[in-house]
Amino acid sequence: MNRFKKLPLILALLFLGSTFVQAQIEADPTTWSYDIKKVEGDNYLIRFHLKIKEGWHIYSLSPGGDGSLIAPSFAIKSPKTATIKGKIKEQGKVTTKTEEFIGTYRYLTDKVEYTVPVIVKENGKVAGTYRYQVCDESHCLPPFTKQFSFNITDAQANAGINSIDSTTTAMAVPADTQTKEAAAPVVAAAKVNNNQASGNDKPKEHRSNLMLIIEGILGGLFSIITPCVFAMLPMTVSFFLKRSKDKKSGIKVALQYSFAIIIIFALLGGLLTLVNNKNILYEFSTHWITNIVFFVMFLIFSFSFLGAFELSLPSKWSTLSDSKANMNSFSGIFFMALTLAIVSFSCTAPFLGGLISEISKGARVGPLFGFLGYGIGLALPFTLFAIFPQLLNALNKQGGWLNAVKVTFGFIELALAFKFLSNADLQKGWRLLDREIFIAIWVVIAIVLALYLLGKIRFSHDSEMPKNDWGLPYLTVTRTMFALASMIFAIYLLPGMWGAPLNGMGAFVPPMGTQDFVIGSGSSGTNEGNSKGNTHHYADKMKIYEPEAVKKFGLETYFDYKEALAASKKEKKPLMLDFTGITCVNCRKMETQVWSNAEVLKRFKEDFIIVSLYCDAIQVDIPVSEQFESQFLGTKVTTLGQFNSDLQASKYNSNTQPYYFFVDGNEKLLADNGYSYDPDASKFIKHLDAVKAKYKELNP
Repeated sequence: MNRFKKLPLILALLFLGSTFVQAQIEADPTTWSYDIKKVEGDNYLIRFHLKIKEGWHIYSLSPGGDGSLIAPSFAIKSPKTATIKGKIKEQGKVTTKTEEFIGTYRYLTDKVEYTVPVIVKENGKVAGTYRYQVCDESHCLPPFTKQFSFNITDAQANAGINSIDSTTTAMAVPADTQTKEAAAPVVAAAKVNNNQASGNDKPKEHRSNLMLIIEGILGGLFSIITPCVFAMLPMTVSFFLKRSKDKKSGIKVALQYSFAIIIIFALLGGLLTLVNNKNILYEFSTHWITNIVFFVMFLIFSFSFLGAFELSLPSKWSTLSDSKANMNSFSGIFFMALTLAIVSFSCTAPFLGGLISEISKGARVGPLFGFLGYGIGLALPFTLFAIFPQLLNALNKQGGWLNAVKVTFGFIELALAFKFLSNADLQKGWRLLDREIFIAIWVVIAIVLALYLLGKIRFSHDSEMPKNDWGLPYLTVTRTMFALASMIFAIYLLPGMWGAPLNGMGAFVPPMGTQDFVIGSGSSGTNEGNSKGNTHHYADKMKIYEPEAVKKFGLETYFDYKEALAASKKEKKPLMLDFTGITCVNCRKMETQVWSNAEVLKRFKEDFIIVSLYCDAIQVDIPVSEQFESQFLGTKVTTLGQFNSDLQASKYNSNTQPYYFFVDGNEKLLADNGYSYDPDASKFIKHLDAVKAKYKELNP
C-alpha cells in the first residue's frame, strides 16, 4: 500500500525531469582528427578527418543555396611559419536538397575528409582554426570555431595524428590553458561512445537515374519544337522514305538514324561522367562564376531567338560531318545524325545547359543517364514520323507559328538568364537583384511575351499572322492560351513587388530578406513597426534577415538583448527571446507557418516584445567595451553571433535554433522550459497565452 502512496511523488519527479531536459546544451555530434603530410619541398597537406553522428550533416565547401549557408573554413594563424596555398578540397558523401526558403544546397554526412595545402616556411609551430556548422532535420547548432596546431621540427618528419572528440559538450578550454603543445581544444565532459556501423547510413537524396532519364526525354521532346530541329524533321524523314526501296526499309533507316542520335548524346554523357569525379558538375554548376557564364550565354541565346542574329557552330564541323553522311552504311547514317546535332546546336544548347544543372543533383553516373534520355527524346519523333508518314502533311502547314515558338523561347531564356545572375548575386552579396527588382524584371518579360503572342508586338523576322475566310488576321486558340498563361503569370508575380510571399515561386525568386519595401497589414503603404525597428541597435546590418511577418505585417523586432530587456521594462510586456540563425531553414518555416498566423501576430503586436538573436551573425561586430572571454565558446566574444550563442548556452542552457524563451524585464523565466521547433500554430498560441498569464501573475 505504501508503494501506491509514493506513486504521485514518482510521477511528479518524472514530470519535472521531462520539462527540464527539453532546453539543454546539445552535444556537438562531430569527431575531428587531423594530420600533416609532407608532399615535396616546402609543400605540405593538412588532412582533417571528420566523423558526423547519424542524422546530422555539415554544409559543403560550396553549399549553394541563397548564399547564406555557413561552409566549413580553415585558417592558419601563424603566417611566419606556414600559409595556405591552393584550393581546399573535400571528399565524402554529398547530398543535394531543395528547400523553398533557400533553394538548392548541398551537404555531407557520415565521414568527410578535408585536404588543406600549405606552404611551410620554417620549422616551428603551425597553428590555426577551423570553423563549421552542423544541422539535423529540425535545427542547427551555432557555428563552432576550434583550434589546431602542429610542431614542425624536421622538414622530413611527419606530425602525428591529433584527435578531437566533439561528441561531448562544446565547452572548450582556451588554448593557453592546454598542456600539450600540439593538442586540439580540450573538451570538458566525458566522451560519448559513437559506434555507428556504416550500414546504418541514411540514403543520399540524389536525383534518381530514372528521374534523370525522364527529364532528359522531356528536354529532348521540347527541343523538337525549336526552329533549328523542327525544320529538319519533315525534310529528314521524307529523305529516308524517298531513298528507300519500300516503307519497311525507310523505317529501318529511321530507326538506325534515331539510334545514332541516342549514341551521340550517350557518348557525350559518358564523357561528362568521366570528369564527374567527386561531383565536379555540381561544383561547376553552382559556382558564382558559372552562373555568370550561364547568364551571358542565355542572354546571347535569347537575343538570337528574338532575331538579333543567328548562332551556329563553325561551318567546317557541319561540312565535314555532312560529307561523310550517306545511307549505305550505319557509319554514314551516324554522320547524318551528327550533322543534326551540330546544326541544331543553337537551339539544343539551352536545354543541355539546363540538363547539366539537373544532372549535378544526381550520382556520378548521372550525366550518362541524363544525356541518354535527351537522345531518346530527340530521336523519338524521327521514328514516329517514319512509321506514320501521313503526319508529315500536318507539318507542312506550319505557317508562321514556328517563328512564334522561337521568339517565345527567346523570352523564356531571357527570364532564365536573370535567374542565373540572381544566383551569383546572392552568393556574392552584391545586392544587384533584390527580390522586388527580380520580380519586376520577370513581370515585364511575361507582359511583353503576352503582347507578342497577341500580335501587338512584331519582330523583323516575323511572318504574317494567319488569315480567316474574310482575309482578316486572327489568333489561333493555342497562341491565345499561351498569351493568357503569360499574362496570368505576370499578375501572379505582381503582388510580390510589395511583399506577397509567392509560395509557388519560392525556389525561384530571391529570399524575402532582400525585399526593401513591404506593405504592412492594415497600414497605408507604410510599415510603421518596421520603420521603428530600423532605429534599433544593429538594425542597419540585420534588417535584411528580418522574417516575412516583420516586413509584411509591420511587426517590431529588436536585435540587441539588452535593448530589448529595457523595452520590456519600459512597456511592461513579456520578452520573447528568438534564438535563430541566418541559415536556419526551420527558423524560416516557423516564421512563415506560425509567426504569420493572424492570432499569433495579434499577440506579438499587443502583448510581447520580440528580440531576434541571430547566433550565426559573425559578420556583425559588437563594441569593444562589451567583448569578453566566453567559457562556452572557448574564445573571445567579438561578434553579435558569438554573443547570442554564449547567451543562449550560458544563461538558458540551450544551443539549438529555433528556440524561444520568454522572460520578464528582470530576466525571470515565464515558462519552465523553452519552445523549440513545432509548426503547429495552435500549440504556440496556447504557449503564448500561458506566458502572458504568468507575466501578469508576477507583475500585477
